[in-house]
Amino acid sequence: MHGALKTFPPATTPTPAPSPYRPPAPIPHAKPLGLVGLIATLKRNTLECFAQEHFEKPIVVTGLPHKRLPFKRVLLVHEPAAIRRVLLDNAGNYQKDPIQRRVLSAGLGDGLLSAEREQWRTQRRTVAPVFARKTIMDFAPAMMAAADALTERWRSKDGATVDAAAEMSRVTLEVLERTIFSDGLGRDKEEFRSAMATYFNTIGEVGLLDVLGVPPAVPRLSHWHVRSTLRFFAAAIDEIVAMRRRRLSGGSGDKANDILTLLLGALDPETGEQMTEAEARSNILTFISAGHETTANTITWSLFLLSQSPEWRARIAAEAAREIGGPTAGLADRLVETRAVIDEAVRLYPPIAAISRVADGPDELAGEDVKRGTMVVIATYVLHRHQLYWRDPNAFDPSRFLGNAKNEIDRYVYIPFGAGIRTCIGSAFALQEATLILAAIMKNFDVQLAPGTAVWPQLGVTLRPAGGLPLIVTATH
Repeated sequence: MHGALKTFPPATTPTPAPSPYRPPAPIPHAKPLGLVGLIATLKRNTLECFAQEHFEKPIVVTGLPHKRLPFKRVLLVHEPAAIRRVLLDNAGNYQKDPIQRRVLSAGLGDGLLSAEREQWRTQRRTVAPVFARKTIMDFAPAMMAAADALTERWRSKDGATVDAAAEMSRVTLEVLERTIFSDGLGRDKEEFRSAMATYFNTIGEVGLLDVLGVPPAVPRLSHWHVRSTLRFFAAAIDEIVAMRRRRLSGGSGDKANDILTLLLGALDPETGEQMTEAEARSNILTFISAGHETTANTITWSLFLLSQSPEWRARIAAEAAREIGGPTAGLADRLVETRAVIDEAVRLYPPIAAISRVADGPDELAGEDVKRGTMVVIATYVLHRHQLYWRDPNAFDPSRFLGNAKNEIDRYVYIPFGAGIRTCIGSAFALQEATLILAAIMKNFDVQLAPGTAVWPQLGVTLRPAGGLPLIVTATH
């Protein structure tokens, strides 16, 4: 592939192969939505806004002069070289757009997700060593301990139906407690999980004010709804940080070996300075919210897809039985097929379904002129199902990510955690965590979708199964 704009010829085989599973997804509209339809659909489910041409063309222009959006020219870009230009080669010309800044400003105003320009560069340099590969691998035992606690809890529910989405939220929160906040969260975990659900259910709503380009400074109803939730997070984080600073200044040498200790002690390698208190607080909330939410969704979607594929359930269970019980060091690297399922899950249901930027100055992308103020949208969900770059793009097929097939995937047609200079700093942490937890579950349980369940992807800030994921979990040994 490597960015070549070509369609794939139909596969020819001597005998018909079984039809691959195609998980639920909105059917693209025949034509792009007009303003009224767009606003209504955005309110219902942003994922349902896309038209067929978005999945067929490398770039689609909306807004003036096409009159589909009233005040804003928007380029939906799904061409690899153009994506690379926006996210890497000319990234300085493309800043986060007002909608993203409005969403992230609710509690994350000074963190890595929302900071821009020099403030972002300074934080990135400072935080990068905290997520070094060795540090992440050292957390594998803590992740497995959380996975083991989950499997023990499920054994008491053998044969029962559980909400896998809620359960994955709980286990990933426990991983955070074991790896980032080893002194504890200072709050009941279920209270923390409930507050997180409230935050993500409301803060990502896109409404008429956003579509019309009203500045983020104008208050949104969603921010009003989450004020108490943000106060809860602020108080909890302040207590966690204060407790840890007291422990670090005690002189006893008893320093928790977790990410919070590393973060509070991290220094900018160029200036030797620490982050400000506000920056540290915002990044802690970022790691709690973004890391916890995206990883929970990744495992949830993986479980759903496995529940629909007897072949891959058997393969992952066999791999987990073979590898778990051996050395924990390097375990995630040995779970090759489990990781392929994870990779395919975030292809079909990427944690962040779109990346958007606004051009500071003129440019050209895939033959289209870009003017100052143009919004550029890279819809990860569309890119990962684009007919130009993927064979049978809507099918569940983890073998895409095994052996040589994985090496043929262009870096800029598969970006579940972003790409370029602002690629997710915690992606390796999240992928290791998801791989270990999924393998532990499949080693111990068979999972089946509860009868009568209709699974549907719902896009807010992140991409979740609407209404949760009821699975019947049956212990296998």
